[in-house]
Amino acid sequence: MNNHFWHNKKVFITGHTGFKGSWLVMTLAKLGAKITGYSLAPNTSPNLYSLCKVEELLEKSYIADIRDQKQIESAIEESCPDIIFHMAAQPLVRESYLAPRETFEVNIMGTINILEAARKVKNLKALINITTDKVYDNKEWHWGYRENEPLGGHDPYSSSKACSELVTQAYRNSFFEVNDGVNNLALASVRAGNVIGGGDWAKDRLIPDCLTSLLSNKEIIVRNPSSVRPWQHVLEPLSGYMMLAEKLYLEGAKYASAWNFGPADTDAKPVDWIVKKLCETWGSDAKYVINDSQQPHEATYLKLDCSKANTELNWNSKWNIQSTLIKIVEWTKAYENNSDMREMTYNQIEEYFSM
Repeated sequence: MNNHFWHNKKVFITGHTGFKGSWLVMTLAKLGAKITGYSLAPNTSPNLYSLCKVEELLEKSYIADIRDQKQIESAIEESCPDIIFHMAAQPLVRESYLAPRETFEVNIMGTINILEAARKVKNLKALINITTDKVYDNKEWHWGYRENEPLGGHDPYSSSKACSELVTQAYRNSFFEVNDGVNNLALASVRAGNVIGGGDWAKDRLIPDCLTSLLSNKEIIVRNPSSVRPWQHVLEPLSGYMMLAEKLYLEGAKYASAWNFGPADTDAKPVDWIVKKLCETWGSDAKYVINDSQQPHEATYLKLDCSKANTELNWNSKWNIQSTLIKIVEWTKAYENNSDMREMTYNQIEEYFSM
């Protein structure tokens, strides 16, 4: 990745107040990008956005709903970005069972609003729609899904994200194809596994639930202990998104497609393995118990085949799952000790990108 590429690039990020969005803003800000954010306010307390004073790194921050078509069009028109990362979403499987209509509205119509606004920006060169590994019609087999596998979704969240992928494909085919050898906007989608890292306090997620219990000296309650996920540090897919954005900006249509960004096969671990290793890394006072009560359906097994990104982008994972858990514990213990969390986050970003 060419770090100089990002200097003075105008970047528009939806979902910038979230866990993943905050890590992306801080990474791009270190590289000199001029960033505009559009999102709802953070929905947890504490949250990474506030702890690291992420708003100070932005040219402008819009606190608004992605479903507000006029507002999103006005924000994108005003910022006139070179590159857009769209990650604003209702991101939780369990929440989608409670609020299916809102999940579909946010994840489908929000994407359409972004794409409609993008059609009106003349200098926009690259747009990446961030979806999820859960877009695949998961047969729970023991090999990774490739980008050309059928899409599906058992629950409202997974289904809504698969729909967002179909919307992206339709807009790419209908409005952003190459004309006379020129493609003014290159549109791609990206699918990542379970992203973890310091500063995530979202509800109903394994690592945040574990860390909340550890910080409170409480026993961790583990649900779905045998479920296998492609765990990866948040910087892993973000580095891939950035590499892809450069290619889209510089070379256009060749890279305008769907991409997987997941960990090595050896890092696809069951929930109980993750919890055990996290407790070992945390220290002797950590403990957990399995909750055997019936839970809403979530896939038991899910892996990604990332051969395309490995080969065509030269993207590969840098931190394995054990290194990732160490980084999460380091970050969380720094938070527990009231350290400067922007500095701590920057240190991890620098360490990752120097490898």
